Amino acid sequence: MTTIADIKKNAEGRMDQSIAAFQNNLAKIRTGRANPALLDSVQVEYYGSQVPLSQVANLSLLDARTIGVQPWEKGLSAKIEKAIRDSDLGLNPASVGDLIRVPLPPMSEERRKELTRLVRSEGENAKIAVRNLRRDANDAVKKLVKDKLASEDDQKRAEADVQKVTDRHVATIDSLVAAKEQDILAV
Repeated sequence: MTTIADIKKNAEGRMDQSIAAFQNNLAKIRTGRANPALLDSVQVEYYGSQVPLSQVANLSLLDARTIGVQPWEKGLSAKIEKAIRDSDLGLNPASVGDLIRVPLPPMSEERRKELTRLVRSEGENAKIAVRNLRRDANDAVKKLVKDKLASEDDQKRAEADVQKVTDRHVATIDSLVAAKEQDILAV
């Protein structure tokens, strides 16, 4: 039998997961600085199957605007370069011996504005996910009251607690969005 404490704990855990997923999405949005996480979405053909780039090469930062990709097998360089070029990231890798250098071109003002809009939209989606979890938790508490397993006072307290948790998570999302916007707009 679920209790109000279980419902609150479950809701908070799932809200934490929503924030983790949001942070993961933010890491993939490009800022002015190089970040190996940008290449997380790149898939490379390896012995007939598509695998993430990080599973066939070592990714590192060469400097603030350049990512280094060191393939683990010599024959993969051309495939990795092609995969990075074909990705929708707008990157142009260049081989230097065994190392593939991926320079990040400077962003135009228009691109920066586009990315801040994208960050805000991702933030809004994360907030919606958190609010949906709040609704689910409140519905579960109402069901306990309806089934006479909890009192209406318990319901009011639980809804207030869930609201506090929701507010805390929404504030975290807002601060993550603001920090990412600062990152993008910093020239």
